[in-house]
Amino acid sequence: MTDVVLFDYWRSSASYRLRIALNLAGIAYQSIPVDLVKGEQRSPEHLSRNPQGFVPVLEIDGLRLTQSLAILDYLDQTRHLNLLPKDPAKRAQAQALAQSIAVDIHPVCNLAVARHATRLSGGREDMPKAWMQHFIRPGLQAFETLLAGFDQNPYCTGSTPGLADICLMPQIYNARRWEADISDMPRLLAVEAACAQHPAFAAAHPEAVQPTA
Repeated sequence: MTDVVLFDYWRSSASYRLRIALNLAGIAYQSIPVDLVKGEQRSPEHLSRNPQGFVPVLEIDGLRLTQSLAILDYLDQTRHLNLLPKDPAKRAQAQALAQSIAVDIHPVCNLAVARHATRLSGGREDMPKAWMQHFIRPGLQAFETLLAGFDQNPYCTGSTPGLADICLMPQIYNARRWEADISDMPRLLAVEAACAQHPAFAAAHPEAVQPTA
């Protein structure tokens, strides 16, 4: 029995990132679902793990860690995943690529944010989808343009999966879920194809971990 525990939700983008990284590191872990639809993230039990009421929460090495980017950095440093280049300039550029998704697209496309916008709109039925499309497509168009500055070989920043790939794949899943058009983004789609063939990414995909009940 592993002592690594991941509190996550199958459709959570941030949790998806962590599943990819744990798989890349070859770390066996126990997944404990926190059902965001049922509001389990607001339960006293989960708030005792993370006062923000977010997933993922990772228990590893005697630590309880929150915030996916911080956890990814910890795993990168302790498990030597080489998610970012060593050269400071290239490292900053690769971080900026990843953060264009994780910091700029993801927070405004959080389902809780879209639902709040729906309430403010008077309950428009099409609001969540329209909201997601409004932010996802332009954000990924910018990502596509930024990718031109890197050598996709075949991943975003080189020959091995990096931080940008880990952030990109969950956002592509969301784009397809909300029917945001990405068909005119060849660099992005080429990276998606490469990642889809990687066992660590495939095993982390929401459809691979979706609860059966």
